[in-house]
Amino acid sequence: MNYHLIIGDKLYSSWSLRAALALELAGATYEETLIKLNQPDTRTRLLEYSPTAKVPLLKCEHGIIADSLAIAEYLAERHPHANLWPTDVAARAQARSACAQMHSGFFALRGNMPFDLSRDEALENVPLDVQVDIDRIVALWSECRLASKESGPFLFGQPSLADAFFAPIAVRLRTYRAEVPADAASYIETIYQWPAFQAWQKAGLAEREG
Repeated sequence: MNYHLIIGDKLYSSWSLRAALALELAGATYEETLIKLNQPDTRTRLLEYSPTAKVPLLKCEHGIIADSLAIAEYLAERHPHANLWPTDVAARAQARSACAQMHSGFFALRGNMPFDLSRDEALENVPLDVQVDIDRIVALWSECRLASKESGPFLFGQPSLADAFFAPIAVRLRTYRAEVPADAASYIETIYQWPAFQAWQKAGLAEREG
């Protein structure tokens, strides 16, 4: 299987991080092309790969797949033995539900706390709608752990697509120094100790130094 992942800056592109983590979970080898965002030629370069002009994009034998959730589902189908979703039916349903909620919601948090791996500063004031998002995310993580049938520190015990989708949120909560309960802080630390995430983080921070 030949995969080619087109991404944005690792320092800033949370959606790209999700797709990359999904590929790592699948155990897939892939070629990577990074297109710097917010540059005069960004749209032109992206249009060379897809009419969406957005990242991430996955080029594969079945065409070009846009959108991190579509990429994740495709990889789960193509690599069934990698168990990208939990194996238990109920847990898998909850994992899909959590990812869909992440994919289509939490706009206040995303808008007020842009993804930036290098940040280390709290918001001066946390808007009410942002705090509502944070509280819901913490509750959602607890719901995932309750639904899990496997032991381990990730949302469903072992690493899954749910963790790939919530890794950028874990980054936001840490880099903006959000106050969260102990179990949520422990999960954030789990993400930061995940080798697949650490590799992305290292590369992202190197972009800033470069």
